[in-house]
Amino acid sequence: MAQTVFDKIWNEHMVSSNAGFLDTLYIDTHLINKITSLAAFEGLRKRQIPVYRPKQTIVITEKIQHIPLSNLARIQLDMLNRNCNDFDLNKIEQLRLDQLCPYVSYPGQTIVCDKQFSDILGALGSIAIGINELHVEQVLATQCMLIHKPKRMKIEVNGKLAKGLEAKHISHYLLSEIAADAAKGYFIEYAGDTILNLEIEGRITICKMSREIGAFGGLIAPDEKTFAYTQKNSTMIESVNQDIAYQSELFSDDSAVYDEVLEFDAEDVGFGNYGIGLSKLMQSKSNPQNTEKIAFDTSAILSGYNDTDYLLSRLENIEEFEHSKNYKIFNED
Repeated sequence: MAQTVFDKIWNEHMVSSNAGFLDTLYIDTHLINKITSLAAFEGLRKRQIPVYRPKQTIVITEKIQHIPLSNLARIQLDMLNRNCNDFDLNKIEQLRLDQLCPYVSYPGQTIVCDKQFSDILGALGSIAIGINELHVEQVLATQCMLIHKPKRMKIEVNGKLAKGLEAKHISHYLLSEIAADAAKGYFIEYAGDTILNLEIEGRITICKMSREIGAFGGLIAPDEKTFAYTQKNSTMIESVNQDIAYQSELFSDDSAVYDEVLEFDAEDVGFGNYGIGLSKLMQSKSNPQNTEKIAFDTSAILSGYNDTDYLLSRLENIEEFEHSKNYKIFNED
């Protein structure tokens, strides 16, 4: 069956899926910071459980020697340091999370982090989702999260850009053509020769617009540029059991079906500022009658359980999944 690159990555990481319920999605890498993790760690303490996969949990702290911290920020940082000590987590010092993200990602990965920074990772061919404290607790406790699978949108740009134009001009143009909430409930694949001709830095610029139009996130199917970039920059490469056969299939099949398809011509991109959402969405090519939007449902799926408790009750299934996919390499000594 033909699949989009998003489908291929999602299905490879899906521990379980039942009609009418949330999917259990396995997360390769979890980036946490001082803001979104504090309540999640308290949840672990109350349950008296450890971080399930500490080697897949990357803690980001700011370099503070030149940054004056407020009292609240200093308290948050002190609490993060305490949590790292209590739960045996290593910290990585970095001035900004968005500077670090390209170095901890690889094609075909699932990754979760602060919503402010999740978009940029999709440029490297991964599914990156911004999460809140509830989901941080889920991933710390089980390395999984409960989530409805988003619908799939394809935004395709073809043609040659005029001289002097670059990725930021494409992004401004697309924002002017797509309403601010038009991608709500979708995960976007950016495609077309104009997009693929961009270097990785330009692709990051394109993917950063995903949340601005309401999407869960966006990605660009990996190619030779992507693999060369990650081989040079990613710190994850040596510790990940790379599946060459899997990575070689990380593209959307020709007959793959999307829930929404938008096509644009690079010749229409120009200089200057654009208004947001001046044009309407094009009619979906794949299913014009389907206008349902999928919400990020965080409700419990079984009576008497909250989401984290439900996942904890499924740890045996999660471990079986890890062994079947060779994810155990993350946690070998």
